[in-house]
Amino acid sequence: MAVTLCATLFSSTLQLNRTTNRSSPRVFPAQSSNLKSSFVLNVNSCNGLVKFSPRQSAVVASAVSGSPGIDSSLSGEDAASLLETVKVFDLNGNGIPISDLWKDRTAVVAFARHFGCVFCRKRADYLASKKDIMDASGVALVLIGPGSTDQAKAFSEQTKFKGEVYADPTHSSYEALRFVSGVTTTFTPKAGLKIIELYMEGYRQDWKLSFEQDTVARGGWQQGGIIVAGPGKSNILYIHKDKEAGDDPDIKDILKACCGS
Repeated sequence: MAVTLCATLFSSTLQLNRTTNRSSPRVFPAQSSNLKSSFVLNVNSCNGLVKFSPRQSAVVASAVSGSPGIDSSLSGEDAASLLETVKVFDLNGNGIPISDLWKDRTAVVAFARHFGCVFCRKRADYLASKKDIMDASGVALVLIGPGSTDQAKAFSEQTKFKGEVYADPTHSSYEALRFVSGVTTTFTPKAGLKIIELYMEGYRQDWKLSFEQDTVARGGWQQGGIIVAGPGKSNILYIHKDKEAGDDPDIKDILKACCGS
């Protein structure tokens, strides 16, 4: 069931989005008309984990490699400077600079692929399951999605997410943080297996949200990530960039960055 749904989304939007992102790996047509073999995907692997020191803006470990368009030298200072111009919107439609989310506090900020994404519903639960630990350390839990405020409201109502939810209608935060996007980062063997697992666990993709104009126009190929930042606008402690759909980092790494445990 899940594989069929993914194949439907893949075939209906691929033609429109084969060149929407300059950093996306190329897609080459093959001879067979069968969906499973109709494309040969040239996959460039990358490790999407970058960490920053809690007391410094310098990069402690940069392991992003092998992907065109990814700058592995992005420092905390650079990221903070780029994010300074980004606005996100709360569920009431109020716009705020994204760095205000961690200006006066530490925050775990998760970036969803899009508000209908089944992987992102799992990520919301995955992080919320540790919210008691975050609360005890005074750490805020935030989720940002590329899309409209109405989409963000629908996601919040459907998931009952325990943290704060914001919309990024222009995708500016994703571009500033250089999160990857592309067909071959979305449809991978590992992601396909995880979709089946999630459906067996009871998670469901919201296809109405998934096929809203903004998501379809961008192809649904955007990947997200997780950052830990603050207090202080330039104090970015940790960045995980998803290298493919469903690429959740180890929760222990997140808790160590935000709570020291």
